Amino acid sequence: MITLIEHWNTEKKWENYNSLSKKAKGAVEKPRKDIEMDVLLEILKGKRFITCHSYVQSEINMLMKVAENFGIRINTFTHILEGYKLAEKMSRHGVGGSTFSDWWAYKYEVIDAIPYNGPIMTEAGVTVAYNSDSSEVIRRLNQEAAKAVKYGGLSEEEAWKYVTLNPAKLLHIDDRVGSLKEGKDADLVLWSDNPLSIYASAEKTLIDGKIYYDSRKIPSIIKEMKIEKDKIIDQMKSATNGGQKLQPIESSSNKEFFCETVDK
Repeated sequence: MITLIEHWNTEKKWENYNSLSKKAKGAVEKPRKDIEMDVLLEILKGKRFITCHSYVQSEINMLMKVAENFGIRINTFTHILEGYKLAEKMSRHGVGGSTFSDWWAYKYEVIDAIPYNGPIMTEAGVTVAYNSDSSEVIRRLNQEAAKAVKYGGLSEEEAWKYVTLNPAKLLHIDDRVGSLKEGKDADLVLWSDNPLSIYASAEKTLIDGKIYYDSRKIPSIIKEMKIEKDKIIDQMKSATNGGQKLQPIESSSNKEFFCETVDK
């Protein structure tokens, strides 16, 4: 198996090869590219960031030790449901945590998960974000953030960062999004109430300064859809009366699977 040192030398050969003229390239053997080694080399050079799926303390601790032996750090542990057990060590390492708000006991690896996980990591100095594996919960991350206030006693501002600025920091795009600041991209949501409240609803959504959603337009949109639907139904009735056969509806939706899904 090729080593990283050998691959590093191969990269130098690539640089030399690319600097040659077209005629000179034909006289030498083209170096072999190894995509896997390219990725590892980028990690060692700090050009690529590591996001690692994790659950239990032992695997989290292990990977941080491996990284430190090579003089690098893990960027983010996702799920990280036992992060509270070694939060101070994570803080010293410089790794962030993207976790669930209060998911636990849905399989053995998360049997020790607790809803105080995120706030405990925050108190230790870890950059924390809340995520979701659910297409349903992802639409209500504002309410997920509120759980950090309930379970951890965090301030509303700090809890709100769990789904705004902190994820942007973990993705290294906080210079563009994640907070309201002059010069950043204008991706905004205007709420009817405190966004951490279950009674809050989105009134407007703006992306790059353009309004993509306006709750005031919903009644007119529903009315337009009803008119269009009635037209289609009338066309179907007319076609049926003219002797055409009805066709069964073909669903193109994909089935969603969750931890509790039982599929025979």
